[in-house]
Amino acid sequence: MSTEFTFTDSDFAKVRTLIHRRAGIALGDQKRQMVYSRLSRRLRELGIPEFATYLAMLEAGNDEGEWQAFINSLTTNLTSFFREAHHFPVLAEHVKKTREPVTIWCAAASTGEEPYSLAITLIEALGEQKAASARIIATDIDTAVLQKAAAGVFTLEQVERLSPERLRRFFNKGTGGNAGRVRIKPEVAQLVKFSRLNLLDASWAVKEPVDAIFCRNVMIYFDKPTQNKILERFLPLLKQGGLLFAGHSENASLVNQSFKSLGHTVYSVVRTKSAVPA
Repeated sequence: MSTEFTFTDSDFAKVRTLIHRRAGIALGDQKRQMVYSRLSRRLRELGIPEFATYLAMLEAGNDEGEWQAFINSLTTNLTSFFREAHHFPVLAEHVKKTREPVTIWCAAASTGEEPYSLAITLIEALGEQKAASARIIATDIDTAVLQKAAAGVFTLEQVERLSPERLRRFFNKGTGGNAGRVRIKPEVAQLVKFSRLNLLDASWAVKEPVDAIFCRNVMIYFDKPTQNKILERFLPLLKQGGLLFAGHSENASLVNQSFKSLGHTVYSVVRTKSAVPA
């Protein structure tokens, strides 16, 4: 089968090395076609004739914009409102028992559905007045999806599984040129602050203790040493009794003496460190 760009075994190996070094993502052999498809778009945009030239350009320079485009191309952003719905009642009961103000870190915000689901949960659990003092720190490595998330605009298809009551209460319906779309209401959006964060960075902008961390369907992209390192860095950021929410396929990834499973991929801290990472 002929392809538009030459993509050798060496090129694929180089991509795997670079994305692991920059973002901690471990790409399996089965991801080769996905890598070719996504990065080919970048080569077309830049007018570069082959992968080897593009990868050499990345390594030779310090173009942070292009490195970010490279990462954006290779990250996966599958999300939806109230995905893995069993987690949200657990969170609701947890925040009812915690001291105010509540702070939650959503470590894979993607296009916004998850952090906005968290904000809706807080408003429903605490009431609008108490929830107004809550903070949801929503981060992602992909700048393109963060831009969409901050806009807070969604198609009717993206919100079709929400109840009519939630749609009326938490979204404004678009009219005119925005017909067929909805926008998250300001009282929901004000609880969420979006920013870029790479879990591999030496320093995280998240430094304050939080009541819960949502890091769902992220660990599956990391190898075991990277998973353990991130889990250890989560520990001092969780308040006493704080909860860690993982994805449905990540049970094995979070087998760690520092966390105790509460069932359904919800974990509590077994031990608490006093220091907060720099």
